[in-house]
Amino acid sequence: MAETWFLATLWLGLALLATLLSIGLGIATALSEIVVGTVAQLFMGALFGSALLTADISWIKFLSGTGAILLTFLAGAELDPRIFRANWKEATVVGFVSFLSPFLLCTAGAYYWLQWSSEASWLAGVALSTTSVAVVYAVMLEFGLNQTEFGKTLLAACFVTDLGTVLALGFIFAPFSYRMVVFLGVVFLGFLVLPWVTPRFFIRFGGRPSELEAKFLLLILFGFGGLAVWADSEAVLPAYLIGMMLAGTVGKDHVLIRRLRTLTFGLLTPFYFIRAGSLVSIPALVAAPAPLVWLFLIKIASKTLAVYPATQRFDNSRGEGMYTTLLMSTGLTFGSISALFGLTHGIINTPQYSYLVAAVVGSAVLPTLVANAFFLPGHLLRENPEAPVLPIPPESPAQNPDPAK
Repeated sequence: MAETWFLATLWLGLALLATLLSIGLGIATALSEIVVGTVAQLFMGALFGSALLTADISWIKFLSGTGAILLTFLAGAELDPRIFRANWKEATVVGFVSFLSPFLLCTAGAYYWLQWSSEASWLAGVALSTTSVAVVYAVMLEFGLNQTEFGKTLLAACFVTDLGTVLALGFIFAPFSYRMVVFLGVVFLGFLVLPWVTPRFFIRFGGRPSELEAKFLLLILFGFGGLAVWADSEAVLPAYLIGMMLAGTVGKDHVLIRRLRTLTFGLLTPFYFIRAGSLVSIPALVAAPAPLVWLFLIKIASKTLAVYPATQRFDNSRGEGMYTTLLMSTGLTFGSISALFGLTHGIINTPQYSYLVAAVVGSAVLPTLVANAFFLPGHLLRENPEAPVLPIPPESPAQNPDPAK
């Protein structure tokens, strides 16, 4: 048992180090945790000759998965129904092209350039078409953009993108069995029942130190997650939908959301992001970097060519358009889930999995660093009274709204 406590100490020590680095470098904590996980696994393996982080231990995988579920749920709960109704055209168009362009181009690139099989190429297209709700929401929260109309519209576009990914993965690869029918039926029933039951349950029994609300939400998320895994899907997939269902109730309870954030960001998401970084094998990628570079570049290029023109059709400034484009280029949660799905079902092999995961993790780090360094919409932070007090870089002409618009 002592080994478990020492291992937990190591992981939380890395999480604290990542947080200090994020403060010092002015980057999102999620990104610093990914980088720290990659570097820590590399150096510890070199020094001790083993995977000291042991990221595949069951309790670490459980905490990591719970962090992904709660983070995805919170992102869904942040969707403002009023903003979505007002900007549904922009969210739908930006989100749809953000999915379709890399899905088709990355599939073609893997098939014709890398000579992968047709199934492996389709899987690559699915994995690289995603936008990471976890990363985008963490960045939005870090800078207070989740409280702005711009940030809420961006999160809605992320939902549309990942909905396309989920549907593509399901229709192309997931077995359409009676279990999937049961799962879809329960999800549909949840859409009808949860928005009605949850607020009434909270009013009748909530508001107590026992944190009944958090227990109820975890019960729902774990139950739907277990049902998704039983149906040969992934536990994190229903979480965003449940968050959307309850955005009008849970999303408006700022005290409850703050308590859930404390649990999620204080304990759970460090395990998720550090583990995501630790899964990348630097030596293997250095030995044969060409497939990684190709997959990464075609994802970023396909996202940019599709998303930036779409943002300009809806009166975004150039800076806001580039910020949206770069954040929509990120990938992590559903991308790594899709890659792992392909590996466990024999669709791709281990080297192909490593290339896909590395490209996904790279897309979570580099576009976000560039976005926050050069295109952060500082004028929105200054207009938002609820934004945290953070050093805002001087605005460049690209960051200012276009006066002509």
